[in-house]
Amino acid sequence: MLAAEHWELKQEMERRGIVFSFSGYLTEGVLFSLGETLKYKMTAEETDKNTVKKVFSVFVEQVQNIIRYSAERLEGGQDDRKVRLSSGIVTVGSEGGAFYVVCANPVHARDAERLKERLDHLRGLDKEGLKALYKERLRDDSDEESKGASIGLIEIARRTSKPIDYDVMAISDDQIFFSIKAYI
Repeated sequence: MLAAEHWELKQEMERRGIVFSFSGYLTEGVLFSLGETLKYKMTAEETDKNTVKKVFSVFVEQVQNIIRYSAERLEGGQDDRKVRLSSGIVTVGSEGGAFYVVCANPVHARDAERLKERLDHLRGLDKEGLKALYKERLRDDSDEESKGASIGLIEIARRTSKPIDYDVMAISDDQIFFSIKAYI
């Protein structure tokens, strides 16, 4: 039964075009390891170098968003060794001849509306508008709430072949499950 369940899961992921997926707790170290694995896999499949770079870049930005903003965290440690783990899922796949990167994680409900507004704004900009916004944000001071002046979302939008897709689902009174999909 155990083998059958996981075989079905693997087959379903392949049917959906998923080439890489991780669900669990993330750190910068895990990001590095997963990123290297993703690059190796795409290179082994002889994916165009420019595409590999774009997918990798979007992957890194997406995972960093999980690490920085996930509402589901474990923090602790002993002595001088503090540990902070952030929960989420990241998936890379192909669909219609294009790669995509999806990340999803719980976020605080109070942050959801602001995140949706930022994404809707980015969805409305063309490549030149995204470039101008990127340059403007580099010159501006960071938002009080942001851990990077929203540069990450702009970076993702600049590398995509179509507007970022997103969805939200309430999972409790104070948390929502937020999912972002970027096509490369």
